[in-house]
Amino acid sequence: MLTIGVDIGGTKVAAGVVDDEGKIVEHTLKPTPADRPDLVAETVAEVVRELAKGREVEAVGVGAAGFVDETRSIVRFAPNLAWREEPLQKKIGELVGLPVIVENDANAMAWGETRFGAGRGQTHVVCITIGTGIGGGLVFDGSLYRGRWGMGAELGHMQVVPEGRLCGCRQRGCWEQYASGNALVADATEIVTAQPERAEILLGLADGKIEGEEVTEAARLGDDASLAAFSNLADWLGQGMADLAAILDPSCFIVGGGVSRASDLFLDQARETFERCLTGRGHRPVAEVRLAELGASAGVVGAGDLARRR
Repeated sequence: MLTIGVDIGGTKVAAGVVDDEGKIVEHTLKPTPADRPDLVAETVAEVVRELAKGREVEAVGVGAAGFVDETRSIVRFAPNLAWREEPLQKKIGELVGLPVIVENDANAMAWGETRFGAGRGQTHVVCITIGTGIGGGLVFDGSLYRGRWGMGAELGHMQVVPEGRLCGCRQRGCWEQYASGNALVADATEIVTAQPERAEILLGLADGKIEGEEVTEAARLGDDASLAAFSNLADWLGQGMADLAAILDPSCFIVGGGVSRASDLFLDQARETFERCLTGRGHRPVAEVRLAELGASAGVVGAGDLARRR
């Protein structure tokens, strides 16, 4: 049977028809009405109706960035879409006339990668999505770990630096402030401000405003400041994985998200830092650190498969 997976992002709603092998039969994209969160359910319903036309669809899975309650129906809090206690399952279900489950987007991505991507065959998986911030998902013994209230695995909001950088969650020193796309730009900007002579290539590319794409391009061209920013990200990522291994003891870490497209600039160093910082190193098995395989479709595939298993 077919399901439809939907991934709601800050700028676009991605959706696809997913078969029981995790293949996307057909997909579509629509802009997210981010300035009108009340219209998001209608946008999701539009793409579902479009994809379901002429097909026997069993259910709909929706991945949303935010805290989703334990019943997988209400988005308690979603900063990028200003949702507060949003009954998303009910709204979408009434519009499309199909069973609907709502899941945190990083959880959906983790499930997709574990079932059909880099985590196949692994029993204990920690998935880390590195984008603007850091998201996370945990799959243990074939089950998605969600916590008592459905809000587990918010890995990006572990505090790693007391009274550190201010985070969008309003706390300070969160991991995502040191090992994310935003962190990469912040580090590069700090180096440029203090030592502009180290960033001639980056300054030539940035045209007055430093963005992640420019930092990545400059690093590949040998820019010292940009390479240093990626090195910082790698060390923070590796240290964070070592801390998570001390608590969770996974068999595998999967690293995905938009920043992972530049994995050639940081992932090997992150592995080295992880192994160096691992508690009990030399006396315990070392978890693999793998690059995600499904790319931008992981959330859609995961949400669709979770809907099938509702």
